[in-house]
Amino acid sequence: MLLRDTELVVVCDPIQYVTTRRTTMLTLHFAIRFIGNGGGSPDGSGGMIPSTAPPFAMTRWVAQTRQNYVSMTPYNYTDTAVHGFQGTHQPAIWMGESGQAILAPGAGEVQSVFEKRGMAFNHKDEIATASYYSVVLNAIEGGKIHVEQSATSRVGHLRFTFEETTTPYVLVEATRASVMGSADPTNVTYPVGSIRIDADAREISGHNPERQDFIIGPSPAPSFAGYFVARFDVPFASFGVAQNGTISEAATYGEGALLSGFARFARETKKVDVRVGVSFISIEQARKNLEKEIPDGTTLEQTAEKTRAEWIEKLDRVKVEGASQEEKEIFYTAIFHTLQYPYEQSEDGHYYSGYDDTVHEGESYTGYSIWDTYRAEWAWQILLTPERIPGMVQSMLQDYHEGGWLPMWKNIVETNIMVGTHADSLVAEAVVKGVTGFDLETAYAAVFKDATVPPENDWNTSYYDREQHVGYEVRAGLSSVYDTHGWVASDIHSEAGSRTLDYAYDDYALSALAAALGKDADAIRFRERAFSAPFTIFNNETGFMEARNASGAWAGQDAGWTEGDMWAYTFDVVHDVPALIERRGGNKSFVQFLDEHFNGGHNDHTNEPSHHIPYFYSLAGAASKSQERIREIAKDYYNNSVNGLSGNEDCGQMSAWYIFSALGFYPVDPVSSEYVIGTPFFDKVTIDLPNATQPLVITSAGAPTEPYIKRVSVNGRALDGPILTHAEIASGGHLEFEMSAQPQAWSSRTLVSRDDVADAMQKVLWY
Repeated sequence: MLLRDTELVVVCDPIQYVTTRRTTMLTLHFAIRFIGNGGGSPDGSGGMIPSTAPPFAMTRWVAQTRQNYVSMTPYNYTDTAVHGFQGTHQPAIWMGESGQAILAPGAGEVQSVFEKRGMAFNHKDEIATASYYSVVLNAIEGGKIHVEQSATSRVGHLRFTFEETTTPYVLVEATRASVMGSADPTNVTYPVGSIRIDADAREISGHNPERQDFIIGPSPAPSFAGYFVARFDVPFASFGVAQNGTISEAATYGEGALLSGFARFARETKKVDVRVGVSFISIEQARKNLEKEIPDGTTLEQTAEKTRAEWIEKLDRVKVEGASQEEKEIFYTAIFHTLQYPYEQSEDGHYYSGYDDTVHEGESYTGYSIWDTYRAEWAWQILLTPERIPGMVQSMLQDYHEGGWLPMWKNIVETNIMVGTHADSLVAEAVVKGVTGFDLETAYAAVFKDATVPPENDWNTSYYDREQHVGYEVRAGLSSVYDTHGWVASDIHSEAGSRTLDYAYDDYALSALAAALGKDADAIRFRERAFSAPFTIFNNETGFMEARNASGAWAGQDAGWTEGDMWAYTFDVVHDVPALIERRGGNKSFVQFLDEHFNGGHNDHTNEPSHHIPYFYSLAGAASKSQERIREIAKDYYNNSVNGLSGNEDCGQMSAWYIFSALGFYPVDPVSSEYVIGTPFFDKVTIDLPNATQPLVITSAGAPTEPYIKRVSVNGRALDGPILTHAEIASGGHLEFEMSAQPQAWSSRTLVSRDDVADAMQKVLWY
């Protein structure tokens, strides 16, 4: 496929394309869209899809190879047939779909049933890029259908080329059977939507109220729907409505479940271009979105170029030198993954709020996987996309106004997924890093409420994962007995050990926010609780964290953990590492404990609670061990294949770990505005930070083969320890590493005390 215009040439092949503007190679070349798109299980390879859309797009368009629901994405690389092209709002594999729009081309007899409309394809005939997708399908009655796809934030743009087929048609699906949860795919409901056909306008429009997560969370969003308007460039030869597999020829309107509309085109028609506006507000707003973002007369090439330019503007801000082809593909695909969520929920200055079932003025986002992304994804977005942060914070504050609380896991509305109120961390980190553009007093009130107001029925509701028919979960256990004793009671609440540690960090975030706003008494109050609470569940006899019951009795080492175990969570005191080290007997003992953790196979990088742990060596005076562990994890858990991500992406957190680690530092404690030095992967990285006075240049000659650090300086000042501040890099500057092939003494005093570092490493190293 070759797309051309006067200034831009794009050459596409099955895995990547090269963008050349006046012979300059741009970084979009390395974003491999199939990374993390395979796997035979929900947590097998990343849970991503090769979607087409600009950064943070409201709707992502993707080839539909399977019906999606919680634990299933609409595309998987292992599939061999395409059943349609889906404008999806599913933000992560473990969340549900909401208000999707689906188009399915065909030829001959109209096939409206999913199982019957699939068309075989070969991956050698498939192209996937950030702004353009193409695939050649084997039409059911013979011939080929070549599908090309691009998109803006709220409008999909598709072109179907029919080659030696029978009569061509396009089906627009309004509703389908909706799978409830992940346990039983046969447990379905039947959303009731509508379809309308206007042949004179060449439009098929309608609405789809499907929201698979309606069974969880406190907000029903009763009027929620995805609205769509599909506008074609070719006259309809005939049309009709399909419902539950039955065709009604010439029908112009339908309402109900299992509902689609279709348009046939003249037998000799070779190409059909269709643009699909999508909205959460109304059909009319979907039409406005269509006309605003991809107006009549816009070619698919122009749409692809526009979206391509939006990706280039971000990806080309980061230049890497000294990386292999595979490493560049992993790195730039990681950036691509980190700039998708949260996604835009507002349209033309308005948004539908499911909290109060009303359309409001303002900017809004959804798809907040905060338990995951507060760790590093948010810090990366503050660096690379600072223009987005005020709107994202303001969106959370609007959720607080309209629903009463900041979000935990917002998928259109709150879902009560995961634990902790880590929006507190997002808000505090933004404030301490100087982000403005939202009301600070409202922000403080919202975070303060999280820390002081328990949920309803706090003494008798477990709030187990995906519990139905309960109110806002927020800090379940706050009054029973966290506020009085310092821990969440395991015999009352699920995941009590994790909650205790998460609440402590959120208290720490509140104390930092209070200090930044001059609320000194609150800062002291919540800092004290933040620093004392973790150690109320530290079992001195075992040396591990352990959940406790309301009586104070230990609940057992396996009780009370969220996507982790006692090993991972014993290290989950990122805001007070010195106290944790002291509890474990000091630096030397702590380093040995870390060795036991890694050597015993306890470090599970597929889940987020382990992400910061390799950096703890550095904080215990054993930086050279951090450097080895980080390189080992990057090698074992990331590659450029379809199975190239461990676990699932979790809205960008898995990739954010890789990005920061490749740069040479990581936000172990994001609210602190500090990063812990790790080990840079490449010879040089130059980042053109938005609004910075100069680029941030990271030099580390020899890093690809020399993982150890001999010395580090920032803007000419030597760093004696492993801490880098946000202020030192936020405006650009020079971070310089001197690398070595052998372990070094830099920030490794715990190891230096035992002979020399190299000898010590050989004695205690693990491989």
